[in-house]
Amino acid sequence: MKCCVQRVQSAYVEIDKKIYSEIGQGLLILTGFLKNDEESFIDYMAKKVCGLRIFENENGKMDFSVQDIGGEILIVSQFTLAGDTKKGMRPDFTSSMPPDTAIKYYEKFIYKCKEILGQDKVKTGIFGAKMKIGLVNNGPVTIILEKK
Repeated sequence: MKCCVQRVQSAYVEIDKKIYSEIGQGLLILTGFLKNDEESFIDYMAKKVCGLRIFENENGKMDFSVQDIGGEILIVSQFTLAGDTKKGMRPDFTSSMPPDTAIKYYEKFIYKCKEILGQDKVKTGIFGAKMKIGLVNNGPVTIILEKK
C-alpha cells in the first residue's frame, strides 16, 4: 500500500466539470494498493496518515498531526502509485491490486480514517472515476508512505 500525502491549504476533486468534494487545511492523500497488500496494512496506514506530525508549531517545527489541528483529509484512489518504472519508459501496472479488491481496500481505508478523525473530516473522490485534482500545497510538504 502506498500513500502520497500532501499538506494542503485546500484541495478539491472535480468530476464531470463539477466539484465533487473539497477540503480546507489538511491532507490530500493519494492512495494505491498492490496485489500483495494485506488487509492489516489499512489500519496501519490510517493511523499513520492521521497521526503524521507534519503541521508546524509556533516555532515552525513540524509537531502537529491533521487530527491535532482539526484539519480535514481528502482521499483519492490512484492505482498509478503501483506503477513500476524499472524497465523501459512506460510504467508497468501488473503489481496493482485488481479493481474488485482495491475498491474494498479503498473503502475500508476511508472508513478507518473516519473512525479516527470523524465523519465530517474525511472527503473522497470516486474509485475509478476520471478526476481532476486541485490543491494548494502548504510548504510544499509531500511525504510518500509505503507499507509492504
